[in-house]
Amino acid sequence: MHEAPPTPSPISPAALAEPLSHGLKQRHLTMLGLGGVIGAGLFVGSGAGIAVAGPAIVVSYLIAGALAMLVMRMLGEMSAAMPASGSFSVHAERALGRWAGFSVGWLYWFLLVVVLAVEATAAAQIAHGWVPGVEPWAWVLLFMVVFTVANLTAVKNFGEFEFWFASLKVGAIVVFLVLGGLAVFGLLPDTDPVGMTNLTGEGGFLPNGWSGVVSGVLTVVFAFGGLEVVTIAAAETDDPARAVGRAVRSAVVRILFFYVGSMLVIVTVLPWTAQQAGLSPYVKVLDAIGVPSAGQIMNIVVFVALLSALNANLYGSSRMIFSLAERGEAPRGLLKVSGGGEGSSGQPGGVPRRAVLASVAFGFVSVLLNLLWPDTVFLYMLNSVGAVLLFVWTLIAASQLRLRARLEQEAPDALALRMWWFPYLTWVTLAGLLGVLLLMLTDDAARPQVLWSAGAAALVLLVAVGREWRERRARRDPSALTDR
Repeated sequence: MHEAPPTPSPISPAALAEPLSHGLKQRHLTMLGLGGVIGAGLFVGSGAGIAVAGPAIVVSYLIAGALAMLVMRMLGEMSAAMPASGSFSVHAERALGRWAGFSVGWLYWFLLVVVLAVEATAAAQIAHGWVPGVEPWAWVLLFMVVFTVANLTAVKNFGEFEFWFASLKVGAIVVFLVLGGLAVFGLLPDTDPVGMTNLTGEGGFLPNGWSGVVSGVLTVVFAFGGLEVVTIAAAETDDPARAVGRAVRSAVVRILFFYVGSMLVIVTVLPWTAQQAGLSPYVKVLDAIGVPSAGQIMNIVVFVALLSALNANLYGSSRMIFSLAERGEAPRGLLKVSGGGEGSSGQPGGVPRRAVLASVAFGFVSVLLNLLWPDTVFLYMLNSVGAVLLFVWTLIAASQLRLRARLEQEAPDALALRMWWFPYLTWVTLAGLLGVLLLMLTDDAARPQVLWSAGAAALVLLVAVGREWRERRARRDPSALTDR
């Protein structure tokens, strides 16, 4: 066991000020919150959830969405009080110690740069289908270059990309909900009212029982990953505390509406047995109600969703590693920003270009591994981050438990956004997250992800504890390091 961390310094939002630009607007942050989590996991991956849970997938999404909403409320509380580009990594360090900030920061960075490869490769496959003459690797290279350039320039370019990407995704879901709702009531040409037939037929609302609902939760919970980027981006707005509060309040409820509403429309319009894993249930519904070229329309939406996620993950990973460098947990060379300032100096700056390049460099390595060895080397990497999101959410909840009491004592005015029914809902959330992890261990398909992710977390934690041990030794005996 490592020693208790030194007594933390008093909480001061101003002390976390960084030399990053403040080019993001409230509209950027709001749409990032709405669209950042709406991706291929919803448009395509939801078919797998319906296949195991039936119409009760609506309940699965409600449970998973409630967990995500509670985590975001906790994260929003801490980020509004102490905005920082490192977000939950900074909070974990202040609440639990340097080992926690180091571990969660590096694990999240690794998660983003590995998933980035999946998104780039999937988007390239769609583009290759449209233009077969261009090989997928060329499309991957094009996407990576375009978004690297966008992230190396002013942060407002990232914000604009995400604003329009998110607008298209949100618009597509709104149109889908309207058309699906009209189809349910038989208000579209050549359609009859569907009623509740598909919700109660084919085995009933719970065709696979509550075990199907639980399996559905395990399938869909990761689709809510991505909301965390909102609190990372908030640090680059003119008024971070106000911006993150508004973004979190608007995003969580609307995202629940989009996800749960979509699933309700899908399982009401068509029998759940018509869906299958790997195929978009949205396409099935649009085909059924007579929307021409439904498949191509959804291909475009999924393509945009993948590029949006790629862009957001590159942004989030660069800011996370920049924050780690600020706190001495990553190479200090990554602190250079485009305005000439450095994180440690407090001089005016802009974009952490070296942090962007470091993230995209590992992203290129991940893409190469995905193209060359998708079923071996890259599969192991993907499994090693499979459960990291749940680890991150668990540390967010643990950090909020510790920081809330300190905030109420040292900076009560900073609590512009408060977690509901604290601390009871925080403990319920922690129990829920641990329950999901335990259920994944009992699932043959999910077990490797938990075990590999636990191994990756243990390795990072070992490095963090080793660093603290060396630093304590150096404080006791300054010659210890110079003698090595």
